[in-house]
Amino acid sequence: MVIFLGCPINMSYIDQLASLNHMLENLGLSEFYATLIVSVLVFILFLIVGWAVEHVFEHYLKKWAKGTKTKIDDEILKNVKKPIYVLVIFFGFFFFMHNFSIVAPYFDMAADVVDEAGNVIGQTTEGVFDLSEMFLLIELLLVAYIFTRVTNVLFAWYAERQEKKKKTSQHILYVFRAVFNGIVYLIAFFVFMGLAGIDLTGLAIGGAAGAIVIGFALQSVLSDFFSAFSIYFDRPFEIGDYIVVGDYSGTVTKIGMKSTRVQLLQGEELVLPNSELTKASVRNFKKMRKRRINFGFGVTYDTSLEKLKKIPEIVKDIIDPEKLENVHKLDRVHFTEFGDFSLNFEIVYYMRTQDYVTYRDTQQEINFRIKEAFEKEKIEMAFPTQTVFVNK
Repeated sequence: MVIFLGCPINMSYIDQLASLNHMLENLGLSEFYATLIVSVLVFILFLIVGWAVEHVFEHYLKKWAKGTKTKIDDEILKNVKKPIYVLVIFFGFFFFMHNFSIVAPYFDMAADVVDEAGNVIGQTTEGVFDLSEMFLLIELLLVAYIFTRVTNVLFAWYAERQEKKKKTSQHILYVFRAVFNGIVYLIAFFVFMGLAGIDLTGLAIGGAAGAIVIGFALQSVLSDFFSAFSIYFDRPFEIGDYIVVGDYSGTVTKIGMKSTRVQLLQGEELVLPNSELTKASVRNFKKMRKRRINFGFGVTYDTSLEKLKKIPEIVKDIIDPEKLENVHKLDRVHFTEFGDFSLNFEIVYYMRTQDYVTYRDTQQEINFRIKEAFEKEKIEMAFPTQTVFVNK
């Protein structure tokens, strides 16, 4: 049986080539020259088919792709045109070799099966590696190569989109592409093993044992490696996000395969293993839709009741969304408690931005305005004081 692209070829095609060989032999040509002429003609036919395929790509598919809005189809056609052309030529070379009398005996080879007495009782192809299996392996690798060329274009397109958004480390995408391509070729190899009739039991057992040994040896590295994919797909944070992990806080600058780098507020770079990040509690301030701010102040005990009642109105006038562009709304202003040395007020408001610097700038402006308003109303801010009474 002749196999091409993993499928048996209709033997009528092979029989027709054999008929042409016999026709030329009847004209007086030797078997060598008859099969050579037919094989060359078949190969030329496939060269013409290959030229036709390339012509279709250049003059029809390429023009169609230029008319579309996206550039993905252009890149896919550009990347698969030559491999498909090579596949067609390889198909012609396969028929050339299979029909040529010198090489034909090396296709579909079989070994004799003998009994205990040494008598030949049959034939088997098991354990015999011939040209059919070699061609089958090359065919499957070519198909896998074409498939990976298409997926590589899709990976590049997605990576370009993510790079514009600055959300994902390109390193992870490229590694993921390499892993995906490796899996495709591995599948092609196993398909070849299955079609070639090679027993996979020993290979599977050996591979499983090797995987266990490697897993134990690289447990820490593999844990970080797979954690990187967990971070990529789950997206608890992205490049540019401000996060808090334990006692550390800063901006994510890089998400690698083994570690994530965070630029701390103090200026230094913190390197965190990915496996620790997937286990730790991560606070992501970039995910906030609104920032809630809670602050307070105290005034002296000699502040009159009339002025105390004015303070909420003063604060409401200052923290006004119409006057401060980044303020979403003022939630509440309350005289909360009689402190040890001050009458304390608590203020809660919301901001539209997640940016920390903008928050600090807005809070600073609010503090300036409160101080200015209190000076006009002659309301004094409290500070720690102690009154000592001495009995004479």
